[in-house]
Amino acid sequence: MGQNIVLTGIILNVMPIGEYDRRLTILTKERGKITAFARGARRPTSQLLAATSPFSFGEFEFFEGRSTYSLSRASIKNYFRELSLDPAGACYGFYFLEVADYYGQENNEDKDLLKLLYQTLRAIESTALDNRLVRRIFELKALQIEGEYPNFFSCQNCGKTENLQYFSLKRQGMICRDCLHEPGDLYVEESALYTMQYILSAEIGKLYTFAVSDEVLKKFSMIMNRYFAVYISHKFKSLDILKTIAE
Repeated sequence: MGQNIVLTGIILNVMPIGEYDRRLTILTKERGKITAFARGARRPTSQLLAATSPFSFGEFEFFEGRSTYSLSRASIKNYFRELSLDPAGACYGFYFLEVADYYGQENNEDKDLLKLLYQTLRAIESTALDNRLVRRIFELKALQIEGEYPNFFSCQNCGKTENLQYFSLKRQGMICRDCLHEPGDLYVEESALYTMQYILSAEIGKLYTFAVSDEVLKKFSMIMNRYFAVYISHKFKSLDILKTIAE
């Protein structure tokens, strides 16, 4: 027998179904990524019309059937409306939603991924932060949450934690100056290394509190681009748009 449940989450994706319905993909704190149906949500008079849009964050009440969720009520705490006024910010936002959709899993507590996504969308709305840096912070922290991140704290060859100078894509981490590095390895300045170490060490709520130089951001971006190209097989459609509009 079905029952009503209330879940906290962010709407990642919306698809029209039939004439008036919507199919939603929602990242929730309690049950990970779920698919739900919002009956009649596309009707102009529906109370769910505004609440069933991408980026909407809040509490969603569902009727849980045997194999489906049906949305009956929504209490939205943040629509992230500022993103609609900033085309570049919206592009970044949709990219973050797509990454969260890729990593989110059903029936898996995704509290940290949800918190990261929420804080990242807030950061994109802030004019004080460089969106390019926000993107790289989000990518690295998401990799950490999913257990797929590079090692920036010790040498992948000898295990030393000092004098780390080269990033090895092949070894998925740093190589110290005393170990042999390959021609394709990237030299990483101390400031860039510290930035990546800080991101991995910091609580999610304290991630978007700093700025970096263009040189550090360039090296950080280079590492993340190479890592995603080799170790993340999924091709994000929103990233293609982001590259042409926002960067």
